[in-house]
Amino acid sequence: MINLAEQQQVETIVAGERPDGASTRAVHGRLEGRRPQANHSLVTPLVQTATYTFHDTADLCAFMEAKMWGGDPAMAERGEYGRYGNPTVQAVERRLAALENGGDALLFPTGMAAVTNVLLSMLSAGSHVIFTDDCYRRTRYFCNTFLRRLGIETTQVPMGDYEALEAAIRPNTRLILSESPTNPYLRVVDLERLVAIGRHHRVKTLIDATFATPVNQRPLEFGVDLVIHSATKYLGGHNDIMAGAAVGEAGLIHALRQSQGVLGGVLDPHAAYLLERGLKTLALRVRQQNQTAQAVAEYLAAHPKVERVWYPGLPSHPDYAVATRQMSGFGGVVSFEIGPRPGEEALDTTSRFIDAMTIPYIAPSLGGVESLIEQPALMSYYELSTEERLAVGIKDNLVRFAIGVEDTADILADLDQALAQI
Repeated sequence: MINLAEQQQVETIVAGERPDGASTRAVHGRLEGRRPQANHSLVTPLVQTATYTFHDTADLCAFMEAKMWGGDPAMAERGEYGRYGNPTVQAVERRLAALENGGDALLFPTGMAAVTNVLLSMLSAGSHVIFTDDCYRRTRYFCNTFLRRLGIETTQVPMGDYEALEAAIRPNTRLILSESPTNPYLRVVDLERLVAIGRHHRVKTLIDATFATPVNQRPLEFGVDLVIHSATKYLGGHNDIMAGAAVGEAGLIHALRQSQGVLGGVLDPHAAYLLERGLKTLALRVRQQNQTAQAVAEYLAAHPKVERVWYPGLPSHPDYAVATRQMSGFGGVVSFEIGPRPGEEALDTTSRFIDAMTIPYIAPSLGGVESLIEQPALMSYYELSTEERLAVGIKDNLVRFAIGVEDTADILADLDQALAQI
C-alpha cells in the first residue's frame, strides 16, 4: 500500500510532470540536469586539489573570458583555485539545491560559518536585522555582539509573536532570521505568515532549517529567500564531518559565492565527498527518525514521571497546527522535562535519568545515525547560574533527545528502564 503523498506523486508523474521525491533527489539530484562523471564513475569523484592548471596561455585567456563575460559554460565552470570552487563541492551543491528545490546552493566548513558568512555578506553598517529569541544561542551571540561592533543594529523578538516581529521592522531592516523547528523547544515558524510580512516590507527572510531537513520541510517553496543548514547534522548523518550550507535563488547564491571567495570559508572536498555519501540515505534516515521520535514523544507524554514534552507532532505543542500544515514529518529531536523527585534537586534527578540510559551517548549535536542525549543546563549552559538559565528558557530538568536510527522498540525500552530508576 502507498500513502496519500506517494499516490499524489505518482499521479503527478503520470500527468507528465516530474517533481521527484526526496529519496530520488538525494541520490541523483535533478534528473534532468544529471551529468556524466569523470572516467565514467558512478560516484562523484573526489578532486583533492588546491589549484588547477592550464594547458597554455590561450587556455587561460579562454577561461578568463568565459568567467568574466560569459561564453562556454563548461569553460566558465572549470577550476582556477580551490577557494573559488571545486568539482566535488560543486556536485554536492547541485544536489542540495535539488533537495531544497532552490536555484543554487553554497557549502561552508561549518553551520556557523554559513550563518556568519551570510549575515556579513547581506548586512552592512547602518542596516538592521531581526531574529527570534529561540534561535541557536551562538547565532544570537553573533548578532548581539559581532554585528553590533560593525554598526549593524539588531532586534530580538519572541518566537511566534508575529505582531512584535512586524512592529520591529524599520526603514533600514534588511533581514528577518529564524529557525524552524528551533532548538531546543522545536517551535515552528508559520512560513506563509513570515514571508507575507517580509514581502510587504521588502525585507528578505532567512530560515535555519537544520532540524527539519529538506525531507520534512522546504521553506523556499513557501517563498522564504534563503535556507541555511548545519550539514554536520542530518545532511551528513554520521557524526563524522562538519559542514554548512545556504540554498536560495541563483542570483542571491551567486552574490554570496563572491563574498565567500573573499571571506575564505570554503568546504574541503573530502568533507563534501562524505557529505554527498550521507545525503544519499537522508530520506531513509529521516523517515526512521520521524517515526521513532513520534513514538517516543507519545510515550513520554503519557508517562507520570515526565512533566512536559516538546514535539511538534503532539497536539500539546504550541505550533502543532502550523507544523501539521507545512511539514511532512516532525523530525528526530524530542525535548522533555523530567518531573521532580521528592527531596532531590531537579538537576540531579535529570542527570540520574540520563546516566541510566544505555543506547544514546551523552554528547552535543544531533542528526546522526547514533542517538545522542543531553541535559542543556549542563551541556550548553553550564557556565550560567540557575537564574540565568531560566531567564533564557533553559530549565534544570530539560532533556534534549536526538534520536538516531536504532530500532524504535529498543529506544522505548531504554527510556522505560531509565525512568524506572528515578
